[in-house]
Amino acid sequence: MSLTAALVVAAVVVLAVLAAHGWWSARRAVPRKAAGPLQADPVAQRVEPTLEALGAPGSASTGAPVAPVASVRRGARIDALIDAIASLGLEAPVSGETVLAHLPTSRRAGGKPLYVEGLNTDSSEWEAPHADARYGELQAGVQLANRSGALNEIEYSEFVQKIQAFADAIGAVPDFPDMLDVVARARELDAFASPHDATLTIHLQANSVAWSIGYVRQCAERHGFVPGTLPGRLVVPGAQEGAPPVLVLSYDAQAALADDPQQAAVRRLTLSLDVAQTPEAAEPFAAWQQAIRALADEMDANAVDDEGRPITLQHYTTIAAELQMLYRNLEARDMAAGSAVARRLFQ
Repeated sequence: MSLTAALVVAAVVVLAVLAAHGWWSARRAVPRKAAGPLQADPVAQRVEPTLEALGAPGSASTGAPVAPVASVRRGARIDALIDAIASLGLEAPVSGETVLAHLPTSRRAGGKPLYVEGLNTDSSEWEAPHADARYGELQAGVQLANRSGALNEIEYSEFVQKIQAFADAIGAVPDFPDMLDVVARARELDAFASPHDATLTIHLQANSVAWSIGYVRQCAERHGFVPGTLPGRLVVPGAQEGAPPVLVLSYDAQAALADDPQQAAVRRLTLSLDVAQTPEAAEPFAAWQQAIRALADEMDANAVDDEGRPITLQHYTTIAAELQMLYRNLEARDMAAGSAVARRLFQ
């Protein structure tokens, strides 16, 4: 072969390689799309459970633990485990209408929620006030700690001020616990809660082609996820209506708001489990692992930690052992994962 012919062949090969590389780069830049038409989700139509209702244990299975039941009205339950409680003495029963008319307009003292409950004269049950009832006793509570920290002196003073004004309006006489005792209890509870506040998080990183938002939603929905209240958030609902989600799958919120979900692309998803929000009996850790494996296989993704390091079987074994210890410690304080007090404390 002459030198000229050899140069021509070499040039053709180089051009072919460049063309192939360009094709592959373009292919990687185009997000993997969902099968069939898929429209962007209006944010207003997203539905996600709140953390207020009491959760019932679900059951783990090959599908997602979705088992909504009939809604039951439940008020916030003041609990001496995590609340500072003030009793409100009454000379005579008061109507629910009167109580509701004079409740504090803001149900928070700083960063802590406050609650008012009444003892229903007909049912003899403590409940959140409602209009068609009469109450022989009232009590108010302010939460001692949550994820914003321990109740402090300023927050407790705000609670006292709001409840004193409420009591004056309905003719009640409040009896508040001592501030120093309350603040000391709050700090002790926060010291316990901080090291027991666990959220398990793993990222799914695309190995090759990026994913369109439509493709992400289509894959996730096959494994029991539904749209959450916020853009870029899909959830596996709890076993009871109103219960917090078992799992949360999140991705870039700006991409989620794109007009065409088939064109907006992401390369990284985050799958998280808020341990305290779901009962151990529902086996949320098993559901978390199962979702990771299923989505990684289906979407050609790699499970990695925050630093991008691959997650191994040893990691899961270590997490499982630590999780068992955490569950036992919460139970020892009568704050089992998934209970009403645990959900409020770790919120």
